[in-house]
Amino acid sequence: MTYSADFRTQVIKSVKDKDMSIRQACIFYDISKTTLQRWLKNPSIKQTRDKPPSKIPNEALLKDVAQYPDDYMYERAQRLGCSKSGIDIALKRLGISQKKDLRASKSVSNKKSSVSE
Repeated sequence: MTYSADFRTQVIKSVKDKDMSIRQACIFYDISKTTLQRWLKNPSIKQTRDKPPSKIPNEALLKDVAQYPDDYMYERAQRLGCSKSGIDIALKRLGISQKKDLRASKSVSNKKSSVSE
């Protein structure tokens, strides 16, 4: 969770006006020293990530989804050499949902149930 812009400006103002040292401000506002130093360099709230994904390349995942549209996330993870949760995050990043068509899914058998009505 990010801190609000008002809170950030209040903390930065108290440090820049020499009312408090960085250490005093960190203790008073209950934030880390690294956070405050980052805010002093750039007080804006970041909306996007600065670097490209490193573990699962977008192109490889898109190709895998196109080639195997009905596979589960653990199967994709095995092929791409990462975790199931990593695949989940990467699919969300690309805006791909994993809604299954029950007629084509692996989880539904074509055979009727052996239980009689």
